[in-house]
Amino acid sequence: MDSTGKTIFVAAALCVVCSVLVSSTYVTLKPKQDRNAVIDSKKYILSAANLYDGKGDIESIYNDKIEEKVLDIESGRYLEVPAETFKVDKEPEVKLSSDPAGIGSARKREKVYLIKDGSGGYKGVILRIKGQGLWNLMWAYLALEKDANTVIGLKYYKQGETPGLGAEVENPRWFNQWVGNKVYNNDMKPNVKVTKAKSPEGSEEAKYEVDALSGATITSVGVQNSLNYWLSNSGYGRFLASFRNGDL
Repeated sequence: MDSTGKTIFVAAALCVVCSVLVSSTYVTLKPKQDRNAVIDSKKYILSAANLYDGKGDIESIYNDKIEEKVLDIESGRYLEVPAETFKVDKEPEVKLSSDPAGIGSARKREKVYLIKDGSGGYKGVILRIKGQGLWNLMWAYLALEKDANTVIGLKYYKQGETPGLGAEVENPRWFNQWVGNKVYNNDMKPNVKVTKAKSPEGSEEAKYEVDALSGATITSVGVQNSLNYWLSNSGYGRFLASFRNGDL
């Protein structure tokens, strides 16, 4: 075999060996990566409801505090589908005819996360939401109290906004502004406002408002639009009305 042939042979052999090693590594690590992704999701869900402070076993706390249900978005009713086997990320999405949140499409079925009260009931609910920011979709978990109106917390866990500007949606100080706010007005219409000019403290309007992110107007508008969309009947509105009234 001439030198050129030897070179080609060695290069091809190395490619095969490397491909086998990469494939083997992927197969070996994939279950661990999937497991870590599940634990991360549980951490974000707990954090949205102020149920995790960075201490303790996440899965133990999650199992003690959270119950999962599968929801039909349109009817707002639970489905007889085992939550533990329901793969929400595998659910198909349908294109939206009305899209104020700029998300393009949404699933017909979602998981919701009920906060246990320790006596067989629930003291709140956590919802997964998404909305368009400046650059990409932003994903978050919104936690509401039993009245399905008072905010426990809003935790963004996936976004591609500008560091120091729109990416401040993940800043704990901004997160804390949401705690105790209302999301529906007296007519039970979604009324979230992310504004540069907050109303006076203690006023009726102030309880719906948080400060806009400095230098990130489009991101702030995206947060407001996404929340109001998901709180409407196009999103979780029917479910939240039933949850609030104890009709589920």
